[in-house]
Amino acid sequence: MPLRKRLITVLTFQDGVLFRTKQFTPDYRYTANFIDAWSVDEIVALDVTRTGGGIQTAFLDVVGNLAKSCFVPLAAGGGVRTIEDVRILLDAGADKVIVNTGAIDRPELISEIAYSYGSQCVVVSVDAMRHDSGAYEVCAAHGKRETGMTPTAWAQRATELGAGEIFITSIERDGSLEGYDIALCRQISDAVSVPVLICGGAGNWQHFADGYTEGGADAVCTSNIYHFTEASIRSAKMFLAGRDIPVRA
Repeated sequence: MPLRKRLITVLTFQDGVLFRTKQFTPDYRYTANFIDAWSVDEIVALDVTRTGGGIQTAFLDVVGNLAKSCFVPLAAGGGVRTIEDVRILLDAGADKVIVNTGAIDRPELISEIAYSYGSQCVVVSVDAMRHDSGAYEVCAAHGKRETGMTPTAWAQRATELGAGEIFITSIERDGSLEGYDIALCRQISDAVSVPVLICGGAGNWQHFADGYTEGGADAVCTSNIYHFTEASIRSAKMFLAGRDIPVRA
């Protein structure tokens, strides 16, 4: 039996308020009191607050409330710089932590988390910018700082250091509803042996299918699509099952 594919909902917060984003810029606020009706497999909660340092108090409240009310695995990230930040998020109710800039600046953070809590606990987020030449580059600091690293090289190094999953986002596709960057996803999925989560650009169910069949993703992630349509993850799963893609019930 092949491993079941996952559908993951991504929720982005700024100062404790839920937003959608477009090219990594908060766009407008909305509520998510319908989240339990989505048949979602997992939740990713990301804090995009750009002021202050470390884990934000408002975001800890968000994580705690999600953990109490949504009974699926919860991954949380935003401002994770130290193993103490990880402990704080896990104590608040997260099952996994997502690291991005903190791991780029200090890669050994990945190994520290894997050693203390297991590789299944650490998800490395890779924000990728596509240049006019077609080459991809990893960006840090909410997509604002270029690093000189390719997504493939960084994903490989992250897994060597202990990352249990790679969460890849195309900066240009974020909020576009035009489909995932399949070439980017395929580069990463071919380069690493751990699950790859693709995010940024889903606008319809076929985009989900493309992420799996063409991109090689183990999970597809989205948020914005649900706030423009009557869509639900349940109907997405029916669509995918009809195309012989094994998804979780």
